[in-house]
Amino acid sequence: MARILIVEDSPAMRAYVRSTLEDCVVGLAGDVDIVEAMNGFDALRLLPRGAFDLVITDINMPDINGLELIRFVRQSDRYRSVAILIISTQAAERDVQRGLRLGADLFLPKPFTPEALRDAVVACLDGRAERAADTDAAELAGDAPPMGLAGDVRSPPPERAPEPVTRTRQPGSGEEGGG
Repeated sequence: MARILIVEDSPAMRAYVRSTLEDCVVGLAGDVDIVEAMNGFDALRLLPRGAFDLVITDINMPDINGLELIRFVRQSDRYRSVAILIISTQAAERDVQRGLRLGADLFLPKPFTPEALRDAVVACLDGRAERAADTDAAELAGDAPPMGLAGDVRSPPPERAPEPVTRTRQPGSGEEGGG
């Protein structure tokens, strides 16, 4: 059974993603257990409570944004094989590259169709299985595990970004969801 964590501050978008996963992915990826988090802080609280196969995250969220969440997940040995899919309206080329450089597997710009989400989730879960097998083999050989999938093409480990991750919204700014 695949366990998926949806990290999205917009209740409507969380519901849309959940519904799409329940309708489109269950048959393709077997049974799916879906857990929801309202923001990055909530996700950090939920991550230790179960082994997730995929984290689907927005970028623009209050408290801890999606890029900060990705950085945490990728720096932790415990979550190394977790696949990460970014869904965001913040889809300029530099935003996409930054997310992938930090360790996301795929970037899906909003708005997206149910089919596009389904295809991205299946690609991430397939890549996660490959990465987990590579990690096991690398650990046996004493090598560092490979990281990063861009689309369906394996890419070399991403360079860590030297620039700090900054919050995309100021707490208390009144901006909500939809990012």
